[in-house]
Amino acid sequence: MRKRYVWDLDEAGGSRIAAVGGKGAHLGALSRIEDVRVPGGFCVTTDAFRHVVAGAPEVDEQLGRLTRADPDDREAVRALSAEVRRTVEGLPLPDELVAEVTGALARYGEDAAYAVRSSATAEDLPTASFAGQQDTYLNVVGTEAVLRHISRCWASLFTERAVTYRRRGGIDDRTVHMAVVVQRMVFPQASGILFTADPVTGNRRNATVDAGFGLGEALVSGLVNPDVFTVREGEIIGRSIAAKERAIEALEGGGTREVPVEARRREQPALTDEQVLRLVRLGRRIEEHFGRPQDIEWCLVDDGFRIVQSRPITTLFPVPEVADDENHVYVSVGHQQMMTDAMKSLGLSMWRLTAMAPMLEAGGRLFVDVTSRLGPPSVRAGLLDMMGKGDPLVRDALETVLGHPGFVPTLPDPVPAAPPAAGGPAPIATDPAVVRALIARSEASVAALERDIRTHSGPMLFDFLVTAFEEHKRVLGDPRSMQAIMAGMESTWWLNDKLLEWLGEKNAADTLTLSAPDNVTSEMGLALLDVADVIRPHPEAVAYLRDAGGDEGFLDGLAKVAGGAEAREAIEAYLDRYGMRCVGEIDITRPRWSERPTALVPVILDNVRLFGPRAAGRRFEEGRQKALAKERDVLTRLRALPDGDRKAEETKEMIDRVRTFVGYREYPKYGIIHRYSVYKQALVREADRLVDAGVLARREDVFHLTFEEFRDAVRTNTVDEELIRRRKEEFRAFSALTPPRVLTSDGEAVNGAYRRDDVPEGALTGLPVSGGTVEGRARVILDVAEAELEAGDILVTTFTDPSWSPLFVGIAGLVTEVGGLMTHGAVIAREYGLPAVVGVAGATRLIRDGQRIRVHGTDGYVELLS
Repeated sequence: MRKRYVWDLDEAGGSRIAAVGGKGAHLGALSRIEDVRVPGGFCVTTDAFRHVVAGAPEVDEQLGRLTRADPDDREAVRALSAEVRRTVEGLPLPDELVAEVTGALARYGEDAAYAVRSSATAEDLPTASFAGQQDTYLNVVGTEAVLRHISRCWASLFTERAVTYRRRGGIDDRTVHMAVVVQRMVFPQASGILFTADPVTGNRRNATVDAGFGLGEALVSGLVNPDVFTVREGEIIGRSIAAKERAIEALEGGGTREVPVEARRREQPALTDEQVLRLVRLGRRIEEHFGRPQDIEWCLVDDGFRIVQSRPITTLFPVPEVADDENHVYVSVGHQQMMTDAMKSLGLSMWRLTAMAPMLEAGGRLFVDVTSRLGPPSVRAGLLDMMGKGDPLVRDALETVLGHPGFVPTLPDPVPAAPPAAGGPAPIATDPAVVRALIARSEASVAALERDIRTHSGPMLFDFLVTAFEEHKRVLGDPRSMQAIMAGMESTWWLNDKLLEWLGEKNAADTLTLSAPDNVTSEMGLALLDVADVIRPHPEAVAYLRDAGGDEGFLDGLAKVAGGAEAREAIEAYLDRYGMRCVGEIDITRPRWSERPTALVPVILDNVRLFGPRAAGRRFEEGRQKALAKERDVLTRLRALPDGDRKAEETKEMIDRVRTFVGYREYPKYGIIHRYSVYKQALVREADRLVDAGVLARREDVFHLTFEEFRDAVRTNTVDEELIRRRKEEFRAFSALTPPRVLTSDGEAVNGAYRRDDVPEGALTGLPVSGGTVEGRARVILDVAEAELEAGDILVTTFTDPSWSPLFVGIAGLVTEVGGLMTHGAVIAREYGLPAVVGVAGATRLIRDGQRIRVHGTDGYVELLS
């Protein structure tokens, strides 16, 4: 039976994207919604496109060259895509397709005007809108013109912008096919776009209407500024009426033209208030049908609305799903953990199962609901104070939400609880033995986990892990451990506050904490200098590492070159101690250094090149001596003040306390990641068994399952392949989103702002976390494995978790987009004495790689130099 190449719109629908493309499927679904009027028409299916292209082998050859082209070579992509377009547009149409299109035009009006619109299979999808990437042609009149514009729509699948957009979304050009929608043309008095959620703030309760006179192309092309109406719960809460000097209208014989708007109408609203509210009600009905906020193109014809397109708003950050309709305020976990990238499903579920606080998922990230802590004034004050000390942008974002009238109602303060009968844990003594005991207890727990997990496999492994997670949380929540962490943080805050008050010195604790003991993260960076010491005397080993590239088996070959056995032994010893770490380490699915040791090779080579022998010991001792000198200086100056002996005595106690406990701040995270590495090794073995059994295609597929889904797969020896495919698509889409620091249940994404007037014009504002000023070359680096640094370089990146610390020994300063006073990057920057400013919005975009910058780590801003 011969395939049909033309379907009427009312035959299309959401399940037929493969045949009619995203736009055609949406229009077909829209035409079935009660009271939604869609201009009539038909779709030329993707089968027609495939049939025509299959008869032209030169297209396949050209697509092969386009696929192989370097995506960063704009000229090559431009030339190759133009070549494909010319070929496709010139292909002859088969007689059967011409006959079906001609018949459809006869049904809808052979001499009528039509809009001929591209409808690709990767278009108007929940995870990728492709808005404006392919072409639309308006007011096309006559059968010959319609056929010619169908070919032009096919060719527009290969515009440079469409090809580039697909590359960015990880979509192969060969997998996308084009249908074409042909609809009766409407000639509106007004037209525009309705967003059923605010596209800027993300607020789902606010709808935004953009409106102008004539055809909507005037708005889409930026020819005129639109009238903008904001509607919330059936009321217009904002309006901006633009001076609309131009409009686009249809020509009688086909095509369009730009015309001036009469002077008396230019500042008149394109819609009445009643029409705006009616349009929003219509939009809410469409949104409800599709189950997510929509970007809707509309036309007003004789006081009735025609809907000519509806697509998902793919730029909105998703909102956590909860079981009630109450207002909620969520704080990003990733901004606290220095990992704002999207996480895969297994990573999300494992972190939730092992975390101390309940967490919610949205957009591949984790959030904590803080609503209950914002109601009572005393609890709210404590939360804001804690958040402000860590990251003032989070505090400002929370205060912004609290400024929304009635969103978080004020509640009575809780009645103080009676102290526990046992009196709670005793105050923690300033004694290094306390830290040593905590570390020993954690190491013993991990050793027991490593020993016991080996005896479990299959469903029994998952039962064992559930029990192991409880031990994980017990160690993490050890009251003594929490006391030690807080002692280090509180003494840091005390020193900074008091020495600013008494001596007028900002961030004095930065120097006083240099080379503090028991800091496993700073030790990790220095230990890689020791590895470089072993490798440096052996030129053949250095050359081998330089040529290793991405070969993950490079350690086997290293032992065969002169000095390679010693080099391999040093690297493996380092991996035994720190190999569980990696960038984004809170996501268990990320490859650890022990799995991908090549990630360390660039840093090792930089250490070989930039440092001399025994640099680690010298750096640590230099930091310790600077801290001791600072202590003597501070105490001497304090004693010269009124009541100076008391101030000096209190300060000495706090210096001893901070040096005892501030290094331990890094250890619990190390313990968590060590346990994660043990869990992962066991889980990967189960994934390999599923691959061997033919249940999975690749072991990494289980990363797109939750812990419980993985457990069920092992128990039943089956997996839902469609679920895995869908999760992969979601992860790809979530990876393109930027998570906010604070998110509300209305969908409003709030990132906060610095309320400061002490920053020079043109400088980038951030949070000062490690004092000093340094000027140097900015190196914008997004992946540790791609780092190539020179002495004096300043690292600029999105965030730094502990895995970045090996780079810190070779840089002169640090700038990040995410971070707080006590996050890992800040702690290690202070430990190494690096001027650092974190929380600099858009730093990796606003600072060019190679540009000279000046980092003011004491005052919290970055100057961009020539």
